Amino acid sequence: MYEDDESQGQESSQKRLRKAIEQRMRANAVAQQKKEVLKKLMDQPAYDRLMNIRLSNEELYSQVVDLIISLAQTGRINGRMTEPQLLAILQKVTYKKEPTLEFKHK
Repeated sequence: MYEDDESQGQESSQKRLRKAIEQRMRANAVAQQKKEVLKKLMDQPAYDRLMNIRLSNEELYSQVVDLIISLAQTGRINGRMTEPQLLAILQKVTYKKEPTLEFKHK
């Protein structure tokens, strides 16, 4: 009886492991496709900067990649994106209004 429970537990854990591996492989394939698209859309310095951003801030990288792909799909990127254009996008994405201090005198 215990052997049946143990073998069923192993089978279910193997299924979960297979499923996790498949999901990881799909995610890697999507990431690779995005990189290939970015290489076609960007010049080398801009692409290198974007890859550096990926290493330091994965969330910002994802946000910028999605934005660049969206801009390309809508035809708003003409030619290859340069590093100054990428910097402009980064500034817009990361812009935060500076907090101001107000002093009220009585």
